Amino acid sequence: MKRTVLLTTSFLLSFAFLNAQILKNVLKKDSSGKSSIDKVFGGKLGSGLSSDEIASGLKEALQVGATKGSDKLSAVDGFFKDAAIKILMPEEAKKVEKTLRGMGLGAQVDDAILSMNRAAEDAAKSAAPIFINAIKQMSISDALGILQGNDFAATNYLKDKTTSALTEAFRPVIEKSLEKVNATKYWNTLFTTYNKFSLQKVNPDLTAYVTEKGLAGIFYQVGQEEQKIRKDPLARTSDLLKKVFAK
Repeated sequence: MKRTVLLTTSFLLSFAFLNAQILKNVLKKDSSGKSSIDKVFGGKLGSGLSSDEIASGLKEALQVGATKGSDKLSAVDGFFKDAAIKILMPEEAKKVEKTLRGMGLGAQVDDAILSMNRAAEDAAKSAAPIFINAIKQMSISDALGILQGNDFAATNYLKDKTTSALTEAFRPVIEKSLEKVNATKYWNTLFTTYNKFSLQKVNPDLTAYVTEKGLAGIFYQVGQEEQKIRKDPLARTSDLLKKVFAK
């Protein structure tokens, strides 16, 4: 845990230093007294919003999306009954699954799949605070890029800037969750049984696999929430969000 905090702190300090250099140029005013960001946002939005208000609005949008996304996924069947993100057997284990089902062990396979999804659901709520903390590090220059970017610019920003740190923090939660729902037990039973009858042994890293799929599911859901905020006025739950995403 201590190592995770030190690495995350180092990452954020380095990121903040780089953004400070970018922000200095973005906010530099010309002879008219206007900065680059003022010109861009003033012309695009025509709402009189300050750069601070725009950054605050985008942070709020990301936090709304992250919170709603993680709440949805952390509920029972949040992963398991969503075909878009349901965690299935990894590709290298498909042969194992087919073989075991053919041996009459389909129930064990189903238990393993259900347990992987339950682990991801359990971990989703624990990861949300870490995810939201990263959102708070967004600078005004980041806001400029996100608002001018494509429909998934905010989600891609989070993916690009936080995946490494989130994976390191998320993995132990997943590992604990897998133990909590006996996923490791089911997984070991599956592969121990399979390996007795096969010369080609299979031993993938279950924790790493579920961590990767769990994070992918969270980013997918945050992306869906971002789309709602960008395209559906009813999803903009505050006056600030309405102003920032008005156009």
